[in-house]
Amino acid sequence: MPSTPIAARRLTLLAAPLFAALLGLLPALPARAQDTPIKFQLDWRFEGPAALFLVPAAKGYYKAEKLSVSVDAGNGSGGTVTRVASGTYDMGFADLAALMEFHANNPTAPNKPVAVMMVYNNTPAAVLALKKSGIRTPADLSGKKLGAPVFDAGRRAWPIFAKANAVKDVAWTAMDPPLRETMLVRGDIDAITGFSFTSLLNLEARGVKTEDIVMLPYARHGVKLYGNVIIAGEDFLKKNPEAVKAFLRAFTKGVKDVIADPKAAVAEVKARDGIANADLELRRLKLALEQTVLTPDAKAEGFGEVDASRLALMASQVSDAFATKERVNAAAVWSGAYLPGAAERNIFKK
Repeated sequence: MPSTPIAARRLTLLAAPLFAALLGLLPALPARAQDTPIKFQLDWRFEGPAALFLVPAAKGYYKAEKLSVSVDAGNGSGGTVTRVASGTYDMGFADLAALMEFHANNPTAPNKPVAVMMVYNNTPAAVLALKKSGIRTPADLSGKKLGAPVFDAGRRAWPIFAKANAVKDVAWTAMDPPLRETMLVRGDIDAITGFSFTSLLNLEARGVKTEDIVMLPYARHGVKLYGNVIIAGEDFLKKNPEAVKAFLRAFTKGVKDVIADPKAAVAEVKARDGIANADLELRRLKLALEQTVLTPDAKAEGFGEVDASRLALMASQVSDAFATKERVNAAAVWSGAYLPGAAERNIFKK
């Protein structure tokens, strides 16, 4: 016989306390784990090499590691180091020399960033000149006028290059980054320093033929400096060590995809910066990979790793060239404890 409305209400009233009591006996269900947020800043604009960080985001590799990663453009390695140190960003991509300088000049800073993965095993810094200047070798730079922004990595490390190649009596002219290659083309200066894969393409964009450009990479002329590294704030490392490990795993997976298909990788750069020239950025990315990532040094040391003696030498060279307040402590600026295993980091497989 169907229950009456009154009977149904009575059953409901009787069942409610029993249901509540049963709920109280159940163990508390854990809240759904939230993805760890990571604010990440690049060293520069969204250009070809930024694909190394954008591809793992686009393919969901960060998400698969339970990370919520935002990638922002930067305006120079020094600024990235400072912003990670201030806590504005959790992690970033910056020149190792800039990180060393910050450590040595700010010994009591509470949140000094630490390098956790080597990406540009060889510095992309180079001297570029036009063939019509008569410059062919480092020796030809003595007595010449060079130009670069004051924060340029090549200019900052110039004393190391000059010492290695016995270059003397160079006069420097400072300018904003957009004017560097323009002033060289106009003849206002004899040579410039800059990242090889940036200044070379900028000169071509100003109508200079590739065969009319002389490029002297630091790495091929006695300067064994490391280039850009992934950095993380000290506080973030202490609070989220597993998140840093997860980030590096996802990043490494993305690097392999970028190497396998650079053209598709540049599409992610274009997605972030609609005015980017895809063909130009593809060339830039390929040059960056060839000159800094897929190098003999990187293969010998292992992608992501550093050689202790080479790191110590760089620390000493940066201390001298940058005239830091204290000597750079190589052990304080680097930690390989968060890296994926060597097999996982083998990007040189065919």
